[in-house]
Amino acid sequence: MRPARCLFRNVPPLALLIVLAAAPASPALAQAPAPAENLADQLAGSEGAPELDVAALRQQAAERSKSRATAAPASRPPLVPELLKLPQVSLEVLFDPDSSIIRPGSYGTLGRVADALTQPALLPYRFLIVGHTETGGRRDHNVIVSQRRADAIRDALVTTFKLSPKRLQSLGLGEEQLRDAAKPAAPANRRIQIVNVGKMPADAPAPPPQAKPAAKSKGRPQR
Repeated sequence: MRPARCLFRNVPPLALLIVLAAAPASPALAQAPAPAENLADQLAGSEGAPELDVAALRQQAAERSKSRATAAPASRPPLVPELLKLPQVSLEVLFDPDSSIIRPGSYGTLGRVADALTQPALLPYRFLIVGHTETGGRRDHNVIVSQRRADAIRDALVTTFKLSPKRLQSLGLGEEQLRDAAKPAAPANRRIQIVNVGKMPADAPAPPPQAKPAAKSKGRPQR
């Protein structure tokens, strides 16, 4: 077999540089991940955000996932419409199948999230990590899996990236708030949202320390 010819063997060096510069970027380069500064810009604001009862929302998601009245995806209204109006970003975080184990390749994404949430403009705010799935399998199981995945991301941001646990909550909605209800099985519905849910509540001042009564001496020096 003859060796393949070099396509640019007879092209002058200057012309070759022009051709290479004009060539379109590869998909890997064209789809570079958003830097932390861009994520911070998308998450900024959220003044006057509504107070969300996350525990109650978890219960609502679990109950609705068992309801026959909303069996068809097209008939499901948003379970938490308040989230649609708040600053947020959607991320693709990869997990092992039917598991809450985060794949190693997704820790770079979580690192960018952590960098964004520690930008000075975002330090006063709290964030809700919301897990979603596409349709497929049992709806109630999808809610459970999405909650575990949202919990896993919160744990990673706290333990690995040292964010304050007071700033982060987690909520799994399964397939109860689809991004594309017309295509309920589409991969776009499987995502993680980071939502700015408002400023941290002002901490109440700590009570002044009370003086302890002096210990009575028993005639022996204390060691």
